[in-house]
Amino acid sequence: MFLKYYNKIKSLSGFDKENILNEKFELYNKDNMKIYYAPHNETINNKAKIFIVGITPGWTQTSIAYKTAHNAIINNLEPELIKKECKKNSRFAGSMRKNLIEMLDELNLNKKLHMDSCSELFEEKDYLLHTTSIIPYPVFINNKNYTGSNPKIMDNEILYSYVKKYFYNEIKILPNALIVPLGKAVEEVLEKMIKDNLIKEEQCLLGFPHPSGANGHRKKQFEENKMKLLSIVEQHF
Repeated sequence: MFLKYYNKIKSLSGFDKENILNEKFELYNKDNMKIYYAPHNETINNKAKIFIVGITPGWTQTSIAYKTAHNAIINNLEPELIKKECKKNSRFAGSMRKNLIEMLDELNLNKKLHMDSCSELFEEKDYLLHTTSIIPYPVFINNKNYTGSNPKIMDNEILYSYVKKYFYNEIKILPNALIVPLGKAVEEVLEKMIKDNLIKEEQCLLGFPHPSGANGHRKKQFEENKMKLLSIVEQHF
């Protein structure tokens, strides 16, 4: 949908909520749920070995993606390059990325990929990485970032339709990648896909904690599941 919104992004005068979370970029609005367009889940790295999946882009990611797209459009970059830059700049920004890298390194993923650290996945070796959200566009419930519950993804017709339309397609393009789900809501969708024989259980790091700083149980959950996760990584490679 990037070309559809190209001129609207180009004409933006700011990147705050007032400029972006409005009717101009609105995809859905009913009851307490709103879904907006964002330009950073519009490209797929079909050579990736690692596939990290979040729930939905939050506001911070969304704002970074719009700013990146706007600046790139002003500088006349090619649309495909703009989409890649949007993804590169906005994915798991801040402390979430730091926590994610630390956990992946503890699972020896860096060694399996012949790296010093999985931080390289976000830098010079990003050709090994594909990131997405199970719902590719930002969802807000009562004007707050959607967290994967209330409603649950598979209990909501609209949210689940986005998963089937976009995420199912990405899985087909990356059938052999190691999937790293971030959070219980993503895991629940993967478990349904495993049950439906769309993906294999042994390619999913089920039990991997959400790396958000707001997840107070992250370290405990990681320690509890670490041996199982190490075994999945070992067998996958």
